[in-house]
Order: sequence, then C-alpha cells, then structure tokens
Amino acid sequence: MSVLECIEIETAPNPRSTVIVLHGLGADGNDFVPIARELQLDAVGPVRFVFPHAPVMPVTINNGHQMRAWYDILGFDRGSREDEAGLRKSQAAVEQLIAGQQARGIPASRIVLAGFSQGCAMSLLTGLRYSEPLAGIAGLSGYLPLALQTAAERSQANAATPIFLAHGSEDNVVLIDRARASLQMLQQLGYGVEWGEYPMGHSVCMEEVADLNRWLLKVLAPA
Repeated sequence: MSVLECIEIETAPNPRSTVIVLHGLGADGNDFVPIARELQLDAVGPVRFVFPHAPVMPVTINNGHQMRAWYDILGFDRGSREDEAGLRKSQAAVEQLIAGQQARGIPASRIVLAGFSQGCAMSLLTGLRYSEPLAGIAGLSGYLPLALQTAAERSQANAATPIFLAHGSEDNVVLIDRARASLQMLQQLGYGVEWGEYPMGHSVCMEEVADLNRWLLKVLAPA
C-alpha cells in the first residue's frame, strides 16, 4: 500500500503500462489530469495514469507556509542548499509507488516516471537510481537535484533509459540556464536525453504536450 494518496485513471481495462505523474510545488495530483486526458496513447494499449499527492509541509521560500511539496526549497539560486532529507524521503515514497505498480502486474519496463517542476526533480532523482530498468523518465520545467551525487548513486539498470526534458525559455521560476546545466550533466554521464525548449514561462504548452505524446508512444511501444 502506497504511503501517498493517488488519483488513478485507466484509459481502458487491464492496463499494460503505467505513467506516474508527479506535480509541482503547491499543486496536487489533480493538476495534470486534464493534460493526461489530452494524450493519445491508444497505439500502446491500455494505460494507467497515477497522480500522487505530495505531503503537506512548510516551505521556506514561501515564508514557511504549509503546502503540498515533495521537499523544502531553501532558495532559488543554483548554489542554494538542497533539502536532501526531504528529497530522500520523497524518493522512497515514489519508489514505493513504482513497486506498487509492479506488484499489480506492470513490469518496471512498462512504467514511465514523469513530473513537472519539483515533480521533474523527483522523477530524475528517483528514476536514475531505481534498481530496475524503467520505460522512460520525463521531466518538465525542472532540474536535476543532488546533481553532484548522481554519478556515484545512479543505477546501471537505468543507464540506457530514455529521458525527455522540456523547458520554457522564459521560465522565471526554474531558470532555463539551470535546466540546460542539468541537461549537460546528464549528457556528460552518458544518458540519451531528448530536449525540448519552448517560448513560455513556468508552464506547459500544447507543442510540448504533443512532443511528450510522441515520446511516450515511442518508449511504450509494444515490443
């Protein structure tokens, strides 16, 4: 049983694939339900979408106000200290979500881990370290957390896992330079990353969703 409450949507009975979507700071699992409904994935068979709700916690950059967050944010600068304890706790919870889908008959190789902003960070943190190969990792408007620890902690099981990263060139929350630095580090570590850059802020656009749709069809294509 997952420690996280989740919304689940199945495109048809007996799903053969799962897409886990992690929301951003202050949102909840409902945030990306409308976008998931726009995706056209019939070609890969029935899909289960899982939208977990992050726990509620005080967030430092928002004056300690309580909100849903995967980890605390102490500052927006690239040099700001990261909430490693919070990141690790949520990593364990997301790993439990993946294992729960496996227990329900979906192999890891048919599971995509995706997220927006903080959810992107959690998808990269967890997916690169997961002990079994995933179908793919998708990150929108986010960055690679605990970046300098990635090389030592990553799992060889996901060394060849496809990664889709997308970002707005006008993002004033997670600056494009930080996203590009994350892309460069992943490429230096040998990961195959599909990169999309769009003229938008800290949001999602239809062109990006279409690119994500195309990528999902590719990584979840029946063997």
